[in-house]
Amino acid sequence: MASRGPHPSTEQRCEALARATRVRMARARLKEQIAAGAMTAGEVILRSGWEIDTMPIDALLLSQRGWGERRCRHFLARVRIRESKTIGSLTERQRLMLSAILADHENRSVRVPRDDPSERPR
Repeated sequence: MASRGPHPSTEQRCEALARATRVRMARARLKEQIAAGAMTAGEVILRSGWEIDTMPIDALLLSQRGWGERRCRHFLARVRIRESKTIGSLTERQRLMLSAILADHENRSVRVPRDDPSERPR
């Protein structure tokens, strides 16, 4: 049988597992802070860090109190960002837009803008 490529050493596997554990723990703390209201999802989107760069945007939004899968999916569809997009891959423009819309959402003063009917395919 053909080999699938070089196998990582035991030391490399242990390092990778330790790194993955650190990321999971950091994300869990971050999600707890968001759920408790100590930090907002918009604030997290604007900042950059090793713990959130590879985190999908839907995982962050779902950590907010009152946000379920349906609300998250609907919100992301309106702003035209796929659920699996990672926070680190968001452009600066997307980060600013999401943060502003989420801030407005939190204040309940402005709703997420609806699609312009003139842009719809006929």
